[in-house]
Amino acid sequence: MARGFTERERENIKRNLLKVGKESWTRYGCKKTSVDELCRQAGISKGAFYLFFESKEALFCEILCSVQNHICEEASKIMKEQRDKCGVVKALKFVYREYDKNNFLYHVDNTDFTVFMNKLSEEQAGRIEEANRRSRELFISHPYMKLKVDADLALAVIYSLIMNIKNKELLPCNHMETFEFMAERLIDSLYE
Repeated sequence: MARGFTERERENIKRNLLKVGKESWTRYGCKKTSVDELCRQAGISKGAFYLFFESKEALFCEILCSVQNHICEEASKIMKEQRDKCGVVKALKFVYREYDKNNFLYHVDNTDFTVFMNKLSEEQAGRIEEANRRSRELFISHPYMKLKVDADLALAVIYSLIMNIKNKELLPCNHMETFEFMAERLIDSLYE
């Protein structure tokens, strides 16, 4: 008979599963990541995996929501500390760097991501939609600054700016420098 995990062991195993899951998803994508490999890297049995997550997709849902929430919290904190356009630019740069580290945030238009989303429960899909809504609100509902343009246009501009990360390999110069240049100049057109 297998022994149960202590609360501390459970916390460590879950944290480790989230870490190796994030690394694998970033490197290989959802489809090419196997539960067997995640278990091997986490040092647990396949049966133990299902004590923590009902499926690989449930693990990835947890990762995606966690990363999006972290980004929103940190970007909000940046904008609270620096309540002007420079704070917005600094927060945008933070968001872009996080997207650069977590490519699953922007590879949402491929079949791998579609299959992942189709396997989620209604509750899980709702959690992702809520995290997405929170991300959209981040820059258009700035409590310290007023938009010069329609909120939808501002959102589209910011989204386009961040999603330019998909072209980072095609740019003739460093993509981070390119993003920073564009962010610093566009922000004056968006906020008073």
